Amino acid sequence: MLSVRVTLRRRRWLSLAVAVLLLLAVSLIATSWGAAGIPASAVARILLGQGEYPATWQTILFQIRIPRIILGGIVGMTLAVAGAVYQAIFRNPLADPYLLGVSSGASFGAALAIYFVWRFSWGGLNAVSLAAFGGAMLATAAIYSLGRVGGKAPITTLILAGVAIGALLSSATTFFMFTAREAFHTINLLGWLMGSLALADWARIKTIAPYVAIAFGVIAYYSHILNVLQLDEEQAMALGVEVERVKLLIIASASLATAAAVSVSGVIGFVGIIIPHMVRLIWGSDYRFLLPMSAILGGLCLILADGLIRLLFAPRELPIGVVTAFLGAPFFLYLLRRYKKEVFYF
Repeated sequence: MLSVRVTLRRRRWLSLAVAVLLLLAVSLIATSWGAAGIPASAVARILLGQGEYPATWQTILFQIRIPRIILGGIVGMTLAVAGAVYQAIFRNPLADPYLLGVSSGASFGAALAIYFVWRFSWGGLNAVSLAAFGGAMLATAAIYSLGRVGGKAPITTLILAGVAIGALLSSATTFFMFTAREAFHTINLLGWLMGSLALADWARIKTIAPYVAIAFGVIAYYSHILNVLQLDEEQAMALGVEVERVKLLIIASASLATAAAVSVSGVIGFVGIIIPHMVRLIWGSDYRFLLPMSAILGGLCLILADGLIRLLFAPRELPIGVVTAFLGAPFFLYLLRRYKKEVFYF
């Protein structure tokens, strides 16, 4: 039994190392994709400070593509980890990062900023991003408050509150979309709702990175508790876990990270719901491993999808959510068919 555990641990660490190397390789290759073709070998030499290349190449790399890749990695990691956390807390395979109103709140905030043409900025974020972040956090807080019953937050009432508030805010967002004074506002909001990394820059990375880092730290600290919560809340309490406090901390952390990510990328589907399932199907449901592997594969998925958009559709911008679903759904169906006898049931 001990040898089996050691072998499994080594296999997981090896898989994690391979995934990290693959993430770095894809990130390097993706820097060469775009309307202005830059060979991957030239990118490597520029990053190492070797050789002389056109100044425009360096500007494109350091001011446009590298920030976009880093931001894509952060957003992809955040969505995948948040999806894994929500699926664990709610014991629901269909749970995603937007379950507790993050998406609907962010969309409503963005709609307000676009509809009323708010013009202010802070910390590298414009009015739309700031309003989206505020809307996401306020919606999540409202849903959690409404879902509490007798000092506790039952899973069923949280989900019902999320559905109700989400429907209300989504209808309000649709109202703003169809009553916008100019078609440009409608197009702008529609593009935000479908997700994009086109506005990525270093300022946005610096602004959201602290929120994501703090949230990831809290989630990582409680990763072993997530394993215990898969048994049952009553059993977890019998083992000494302060279930309600832990749930609040983990849900708040996942929502904070998701709100930060959505505020700079818009709503990007698929990553948060499918990536954790892929990890479960192949490597199992130990959250001490599932969370870091989901983060790496989530970042890899979004960087690859965004890179293909720049490679195949330049100079146009295709919504990134379309590409993530198109690439990921067939692969997930393949995994589901291959590992269907080992599917993790909630």
